[in-house]
Amino acid sequence: MKILRRLLPLILIVSLVAAAGWWLTRPKPVAVVVHEVGRGLVEATLSNTRAGEIEACQRSKMATIVGGRIDYLGVKEGDRVEAGQVLMRLWHGDLEARLTVARAQLATARQRVREACTVADNAEREAARQAQLVKRGFVSASAEERARTEAHARRAACDTARADVLTAQAQVDATEIDRQRLVLVAPFAGTVALITGELGEISIPSPPGVPTPPAIDLIDDTCLYVKAPMDEIDAPRIRPGQPVRITLEAMPATVFEGRVKRIAPYITAVEKQARTVEVDIDFVRPDEARGMLVGYSADVEIVLDTRADALRIPTAALREGQRVLVETNGRLVEREVRTGLSNWEHTEIVDGLNAGERIVTSLERAGVVAGARVSVESTAR
Repeated sequence: MKILRRLLPLILIVSLVAAAGWWLTRPKPVAVVVHEVGRGLVEATLSNTRAGEIEACQRSKMATIVGGRIDYLGVKEGDRVEAGQVLMRLWHGDLEARLTVARAQLATARQRVREACTVADNAEREAARQAQLVKRGFVSASAEERARTEAHARRAACDTARADVLTAQAQVDATEIDRQRLVLVAPFAGTVALITGELGEISIPSPPGVPTPPAIDLIDDTCLYVKAPMDEIDAPRIRPGQPVRITLEAMPATVFEGRVKRIAPYITAVEKQARTVEVDIDFVRPDEARGMLVGYSADVEIVLDTRADALRIPTAALREGQRVLVETNGRLVEREVRTGLSNWEHTEIVDGLNAGERIVTSLERAGVVAGARVSVESTAR
């Protein structure tokens, strides 16, 4: 007992030293950011794989059917034009000369009709008179036969003259059509975006398989929409009428409402690794698109489904295998969850968490593992 009493102070000292050593060397709590599980809106959305762009509902990149020298250029880039307005015309002096000749031939043919048909009418009246005289015995049957034959011949000449008029008219029409091949007329009202060529220069249409700039690029900028490429994997989930959020790089602070109008019936392969389907999106309020430039870069977010009051967490808090780290009394506990709708911002929790629990969102920090002691740096809701 005396020995024990002598050793007791020593044992106490050693124990205190060991406790102090453990206290000083114990792992420090890891500072973490947590998010309090709550309820709110969750949407399932799809985003474009590459930048989309603003397109015009009507756009015509026009060129004449045949080449020639630009003889008339009635517009400038940026001009507003009306449907049917002549924009450009190539030199066509030879066609004008041919047209003048064809019209003169048509006038001559019509004059011949009047002449031939007048003679035919007279011959028919004479044949009828000879037929009456034969009945009375005043002339021979052969005279009546000659008169009838003459009437038929004159009528045939009249019909031939009428056919010549049709031929001459066809020649006039053909020449006018040839002249139209050298003229560009606005097919719709719009704005001239681009003109290739100057007055007096030669304008040549694109040869087959060799793309060249259009002579005139006409845009109807009163009707605009968005064309966006979506991943081919997402194509079966996209339907006409689905709501869309549209953002433009030129107007980053504004979100425009849209609706899916059309899904292309084919896949576009820009590269072997980039197979997409083109989706056309209309603006819900077309007036908001006025003033936008065709070609603006655009991003879209198609809303597939919505939960208005869902239990949700930040999508970034999900770990592999649908697991999260829950902070409980200064410790991290790993828990498996079952999810519902999800997008890049929020994920719906169907099972595994309750409202008010706190999950870790700073998963990238060292030491953030199940079982670790933590201190809460900040809490988000």
